[in-house]
Amino acid sequence: MPARAYTPPAPTGRLSAARDFLSDVWRLTKPYWSSEEKWAARGLLAAIVVLNLAAVFMEVWFTQINADIFDALQEKDQSGFIHALLVFGGLALVFIAVAVYRLYLNQMLQIRWRRWLTERYLGDWLQNQTYYRLQFANTGTDNPDQRIAEDLRSFVQLTLSLSLGFLTNLVSLVSFLAILWSLSGSVTIPWLGIDLPGYMVWVALVYAVAGTWITHRIGRPLARLSFDQQRYEADFRFALVRLRENAESVALQQGEAQEARGFGDRFARVVANWWSLMRTQKRLVWFTSAYGQIAIIFPLLVAAPRYFSGALPLGSLMQTSQAFGQVQGAMSWFIDAYVNLADWHATTSRLTGFHHAVQTVRADARDHAGVERAAATDGALTLDGLALTLPNGGTPLVRADLTVRPGDRLLITGPSGSGKSTILRAIAGIWPFGRGRIALPAGANATANGSMVLPQKPYLPIGSLRAAVTYPAAADAFEAEAVREVLDAVGMAGFADRLDEEDHWSQRLSGGEQQRIAVARALLHKPDWLYLDEATSACDPETEERLYGLLRTRLPGTTLISVGHRPALAAFHDRRLTVRRDRDGIGELAAV
Repeated sequence: MPARAYTPPAPTGRLSAARDFLSDVWRLTKPYWSSEEKWAARGLLAAIVVLNLAAVFMEVWFTQINADIFDALQEKDQSGFIHALLVFGGLALVFIAVAVYRLYLNQMLQIRWRRWLTERYLGDWLQNQTYYRLQFANTGTDNPDQRIAEDLRSFVQLTLSLSLGFLTNLVSLVSFLAILWSLSGSVTIPWLGIDLPGYMVWVALVYAVAGTWITHRIGRPLARLSFDQQRYEADFRFALVRLRENAESVALQQGEAQEARGFGDRFARVVANWWSLMRTQKRLVWFTSAYGQIAIIFPLLVAAPRYFSGALPLGSLMQTSQAFGQVQGAMSWFIDAYVNLADWHATTSRLTGFHHAVQTVRADARDHAGVERAAATDGALTLDGLALTLPNGGTPLVRADLTVRPGDRLLITGPSGSGKSTILRAIAGIWPFGRGRIALPAGANATANGSMVLPQKPYLPIGSLRAAVTYPAAADAFEAEAVREVLDAVGMAGFADRLDEEDHWSQRLSGGEQQRIAVARALLHKPDWLYLDEATSACDPETEERLYGLLRTRLPGTTLISVGHRPALAAFHDRRLTVRRDRDGIGELAAV
């Protein structure tokens, strides 16, 4: 799929943009936390929050123990020193257990949430052929495989890590502020003569606010660059997969040079955007690294005068340094999380766009079907005033008025591109573009709606040969002997003993063999209505005659509608229609 440049939202003010972003996050998050899994999810989240709070409490305790250790060293108090070390060791063991289970439960919640989201997104994408209709919708949504496989994983991971990280830092800030305030004392501001209590708290605040502002100024392009990087990577990967799936066609046409140029162009976008990411992240790391290193020594420099004056013992100095680090670190959470916040923003934008596109396509299919579909009252298939267009509308491609009775065998011919296959797509319900009415026969037999379509290029799922033959039913829907028998009937007896062999069958079988597999499916499912869209075009005339003979003898009650070009197909059908173009170039379905 061609890459589309990232289009940033229209500027609406930073506060409004942040509010819109959080609204998007809430819309993506809320369904799971109010779903059938809500109590398990909330219980896991509560346990994780409790463990995070316990970790903060222990961090506070650690600072007091460290103060006791350094005070004991200063006073050369060996027993006090040993006691403090023993308390430290016991607390460290508990802290390790808390850290282990905090991670374990977090990962458990991640996979449960991701599984739920994946099932829902896959269901919405597959329902009512939405995956097919998205190809024609001008939604700006590309690479749905990436949105479902990667973006959902990133969204769950980042949402949990950032929200829990923010909560933990907020609690840590409140906890250590009290310690830092009590240890700071007061300082008189020169020239103003104002006595400032808890001055270390104010120093930490100024230090963190300045760092946050500078970080945002440097890293602001990261959201856009991260969005584009994910898109370009997905486009490049999609092109590689597409070559693998069409390897034979490319090899026969010796298209390696053209494919290489296409890969080169796509990868050039990956590289160019990566360089931009590198430059932005380099500037950001320069600042954040310096900021972090200065934060280690900065509190000692600020508190040293009180230590040298005797107002602070050594243990209190170290405790002040640790408390300052915790307060400054909590206030600087935005700096440390900036790259993840940019990724989170980009991931949320992609998922929101994908979700909106899916919902738009589904709503459009429901509210603006174009072609009306109804149940027939007489058991016949009727096309009434059908005029099919391209997805963008405009002049009709083909018009059709037609009635097909149960048991009929109809052949539709005509020049390539005249709209023959589009008529079958409309009957199957996947081409809503146009107007008119289609009355479909009711009832079902082997398939979900009593009908089956055999396209020119059948779809063979990756897996066992048995699953490829029984598709779209499950592999165990038919007895193995029945599957072997239909394979033998269509001339593929050599594969009858390979039913459990797993492979990429669309790459292993020739076009004619794939079409014989499709006919074998029809023999298994025995549909009431069977549509063949040049379904034997890759077979030789003898094989084509054999396959149509099987359909005639084994499915005597099945209504057959074929689209094809070969004159020999007429012998297997009772009626024949053709698509002729009128003076305006519009196809008309007419009797031969």
